[in-house]
Amino acid sequence: MFKLKENGTSVKTEMMAGITTFLTMVYIVVVNPGILADAGVPFEQVFIATIIAAAAGTIWMALFANYPIAIAPGMGLNAYFAYSVVGTHGNIDYATAFAAVFVAGIIFIILSLTPFRSKLIEAIPDNLKHGITAGIGLFIAFIGLRLTGLITSHPTNLVALGDLTSSSSVLALVGLAITLILMALNVNGALFFGMIATGLIAYFTGQLSFEQGIMALPSLPEGIIVFNPIDAIGEVVQHGLYAVVFSFLLVTIFDTTGTMVGVAQQAGLMKNNNLPRARQALLSDSVATTIGSMFGTSPTTAYIESTSGVAAGGRTGLTSLTVGVLFILAAFFGPLVSAVSGISAITAPALIIVGSLMMGSIASIKWGEIDEAFPAFIIILSMPLTSSIATGIALGFISYPILKVARGKWKEVHPLVYVFAVLFLYQLAFLPH
Repeated sequence: MFKLKENGTSVKTEMMAGITTFLTMVYIVVVNPGILADAGVPFEQVFIATIIAAAAGTIWMALFANYPIAIAPGMGLNAYFAYSVVGTHGNIDYATAFAAVFVAGIIFIILSLTPFRSKLIEAIPDNLKHGITAGIGLFIAFIGLRLTGLITSHPTNLVALGDLTSSSSVLALVGLAITLILMALNVNGALFFGMIATGLIAYFTGQLSFEQGIMALPSLPEGIIVFNPIDAIGEVVQHGLYAVVFSFLLVTIFDTTGTMVGVAQQAGLMKNNNLPRARQALLSDSVATTIGSMFGTSPTTAYIESTSGVAAGGRTGLTSLTVGVLFILAAFFGPLVSAVSGISAITAPALIIVGSLMMGSIASIKWGEIDEAFPAFIIILSMPLTSSIATGIALGFISYPILKVARGKWKEVHPLVYVFAVLFLYQLAFLPH
């Protein structure tokens, strides 16, 4: 079913890769409820809604697209939901905001069923694809460094070296050293075993504890929040939430598309610069966003942490099926998941190492041609500095056609690139991002 032999992999490798991906991204089931709680949504509601959305999207990806790419509610989109949509629109509550997400999800599904989104992948210039992959790599490595305190904020320089003697920094550095040594020795599942070793060290040094126990029964205190498309559209029209729906659409389309291209390139799954089965892959995100909004979570996206599973050998949907099943099991292990994902030093080494692996794509960028090099460079630079994949892609899409036109090469640019350059310019200038 998953064509393991064709992809040069095995059941053991795929399951190890799935566990690795799950461990690097499971923090979302704790972080997402924490952020959406600021919009008034009950923690337990978002905890289960996050798991439902992640399991639905990731299992869809496994069964219909056969890619090792995991889907879950996106970081950044949840903050936009909590602080920009509910926070600044004083007259709307979280149920109305979820109606806007639901409408955006339905539009995602319609767009994913048309050739539009797969055409978009083909329209992205090769150099921008390489820049997106490298930018995502730099971004997730930066996330790993920041979460553990190895890099910290600075009032003048914005960032600075953190306290290397803190328990979190020491644990992260030890975990990084162990994982790198395992990788240098070509140990299969090095990223996963590195996490296990780091977790054991954290437990025996008292940093990791299970005071709340390990298991708890899941519950949905609010039930299903949105289920009628007519009512949802009515809420959007009544409160004039068109810009909100458009922002969710634009950011998620490019966040997901960019991430899928980056992960697929790293895994060697792109064929002639196209993504096979793109429609099925993109539908997984659309379906997850729609289902997630019904139960109470912000829009989903393809997860950059999927690259950790690819680095561990994941090449097929069996990796993402493993991730989806683990998310379902996580619903019954809320206290355990909360304890492990609360120690960022356990998963951060994997993010840092995967970031270094993804940076290899910069070798394919045409650095000798300014109209090709600069748009890729601005993507790589802006993704970690703005903490947004979509913003990095936006700046690349805006600068690419401008430089091509300036050099008289406007015919080389796909018409969709011009369209989205204008849309991104409008979004960056006038809409929240």
